[in-house]
Amino acid sequence: MRIRVFNHLTLDGVMQAPAAPDEDTRDGFDRGGWAAGDEDSVMNAKTGESMSSSDGLLLGRRTYEHVLGYWNTQPDSPFTPVLNDAPKYVASTTLRDPMPWPNSTLLGGDVPSAVAALKQQGDGNLTVLGSGDLLHTLMAHDLVDEYVLMINPVVVGSGRRLFSDHGAYSALELTDSITTEAGVVIATYTTVRAS
Repeated sequence: MRIRVFNHLTLDGVMQAPAAPDEDTRDGFDRGGWAAGDEDSVMNAKTGESMSSSDGLLLGRRTYEHVLGYWNTQPDSPFTPVLNDAPKYVASTTLRDPMPWPNSTLLGGDVPSAVAALKQQGDGNLTVLGSGDLLHTLMAHDLVDEYVLMINPVVVGSGRRLFSDHGAYSALELTDSITTEAGVVIATYTTVRAS
């Protein structure tokens, strides 16, 4: 399996609370919702393409609970059955089995080892949405294979960033890019590893 990150970012690298003002207010973050309204047909097509080529989701606890809380209130959305049916692997030290969302597997204990084991299971893609703390762990252990980043034309000045100071080094190759009507650059980068 390949680990693919699919996330919104600001121009200054913030990934915190793209959808709504109250989505994630940790550390006093009051600039949430910065990606709201930037959706258009180009972004929707790229999102659909990414989700249709995903063989499951890899999520941190906060994102799992947020996504579960939102999509289970959207019965008419075409994304709801897709998300309910998809295998979901959740990294958490606080959640317990049985998990509240169908097809969910709890990854407890040594998350990098658990994800490395998942990567050995076939040729598909596991997509990471949100999940900043989990991503920092995955990046530190060189477990991310691809980044699909929706870079929004906004600078928020503070917040939790995808690529934090003192993070792991990773060489990336741009393999695709497209700009939406709203000016969002959707850039796909593949991790370059030494042979």
